[in-house]
Amino acid sequence: MPEIKVTPLGAGQDVGRSCILVSIGGKNIMLDCGMHMGYNDDRRFPDFSYITQNGRLTDFLDCVIISHFHLDHCGALPYMSEMVGYDGPIYMTHPTKAICPILLEDFRKITVDKKGETNFFTSQMIKDCMKKVIPLNLHQTVQVDDELEIKAYYAGHVLGAAMVHIKVGSESVVYTGDYNLTPDRHLGAAWIDKCRPDILISESTYATTIRDSKRCRERDFLKKVHESVERGGKVLIPVFALGRAQELCILLETFWERMNLKAPIYFSTGLTEKANHYYKLFITWTNQKIRKTFVQRNMFEFKHIKAFDRSYADNPGPMVVFATPGMLHAGQSLQIFKKWAGNEKNMVIMPGYCVQGTIGHKILNGQRKLEMEGRATLDVKLQVEYMSFSAHADAKGIMQLVRMAEPRSMLLVHGEAAKMEFLKGKIEQEFSIDCYMPANGETATVTTNPSVPVDISLNLLKREMALGGPLPDPKKPRAMHGTLIMKENSMKLVSSEQALKELGLNEHQLRFTCRVQLQDPHSDSDTLHRIYSHLKSVLKDYTIQHLPDGTVMVESIVIKVSSSAEDANTKVLLLSWSYQDEDLGSYLSSLLKKGLPT
Repeated sequence: MPEIKVTPLGAGQDVGRSCILVSIGGKNIMLDCGMHMGYNDDRRFPDFSYITQNGRLTDFLDCVIISHFHLDHCGALPYMSEMVGYDGPIYMTHPTKAICPILLEDFRKITVDKKGETNFFTSQMIKDCMKKVIPLNLHQTVQVDDELEIKAYYAGHVLGAAMVHIKVGSESVVYTGDYNLTPDRHLGAAWIDKCRPDILISESTYATTIRDSKRCRERDFLKKVHESVERGGKVLIPVFALGRAQELCILLETFWERMNLKAPIYFSTGLTEKANHYYKLFITWTNQKIRKTFVQRNMFEFKHIKAFDRSYADNPGPMVVFATPGMLHAGQSLQIFKKWAGNEKNMVIMPGYCVQGTIGHKILNGQRKLEMEGRATLDVKLQVEYMSFSAHADAKGIMQLVRMAEPRSMLLVHGEAAKMEFLKGKIEQEFSIDCYMPANGETATVTTNPSVPVDISLNLLKREMALGGPLPDPKKPRAMHGTLIMKENSMKLVSSEQALKELGLNEHQLRFTCRVQLQDPHSDSDTLHRIYSHLKSVLKDYTIQHLPDGTVMVESIVIKVSSSAEDANTKVLLLSWSYQDEDLGSYLSSLLKKGLPT
């Protein structure tokens, strides 16, 4: 039986470093190629030696597909293509292609220029890597080669995020990347066809969470920021430059306007200006409301939110600062956090998921003394709040996607093992499908049942209808007799006459003969007459003839009688029929074996 193999090199029972290998119909595809934010050593990148110990990856992979621009999904791309070696096609959407190199370059600066690491990709490698990228449009079917085709669907989550449907012959896989089924202030909800793939590979970051209503969360967030600012405190909101940042900026901008607040709001510069530029450029990827109001005013041009300068962190008085990155593992957000951590008036609001090993994860777990670089310890006195403005699907969203796509089986990645286990149980129970959750380096093998489409000739269908019998029912299988012709990758079922005509062949008559022994004390001609009468009474719907040459005919079946040489009471019946009457011939031979009525 054909099978599909799925092996996570990253994000198997873990969040971070998404990189999933899929083998389908003889093709090998890499889905995402991310880095792990919690590590600074070799574990940062996926282990490509799993694919090949030496040599380039081009010989082993048919294509690479990147779902969106977050570094845990694209951060290892230049390392893979330029340092390990891959020259094949890399697919991603237009916004991802535009934003990905900016984030990669920014990360390279922090890692190489500031921390002085050596085994890392260069600016030139990022440029060379991006030259191999082929942009995808939504709902456009792209032929990677003669057999492999891919199609992208809108995934919400961040600008340009896509789910991909991968098809080889009649086998298919859907990979969700990160997605969100709740529309927000700047993006629409994820959507996919009822494409019934063999496997749906889904993220499961929030596998056990069912989030409360968005409005409540927004109200809580604004209340906490407002109270802190009123107290004269400073609020730090660590975000990644794209995605939640724009979401929360729109929220605070409208609140400041409505409440006529004066405390300054800052955004760490550089990246965000570029980010907002791309939101304007790819306005069609945002939601309906933003597209409508875009003509009168651009939601991404903020009146109350100003660019941040690092000297502002020491200014007296209240302020709100959005700083990157979102998990407090490096960069400006960490610098500001160190300055403000000692004052209980201040507050840090973590708006999204924090990977294990990051400062964000530690303070959310209640750590109040942090070991920083150079053995220094930092006392955390400020308030720590967690509010999920994450753009991942929650448990309800994941179940909703399963209903949308109707997969034959499910595979979970990008989540913690215990949470996956819980969701796996729910999916298997509710949808009665198999659900897999392989760890990194472990392979899940799914056997597929590919259906082979066969065209059927109209004449054959008409003939079948003319013979009577039940009307066609899509739920019930039905036997059809005909000749199967395979031609140029397609198959069709036609009547044997049509097949002979199309192929220019002569028909050969094939007859089957069988002997049946019968005990009967009468003469041969009497025995034959008794057989004729018996068959007349049993087979009322068939044409039965007693011919002058001493044979009985039932349709095309000929029956002859002769006595055995050893015993005159033992009659030998010869039955002969053409293959069209195979069923009737078998029936008659078994009927006559039972003997004649006395």
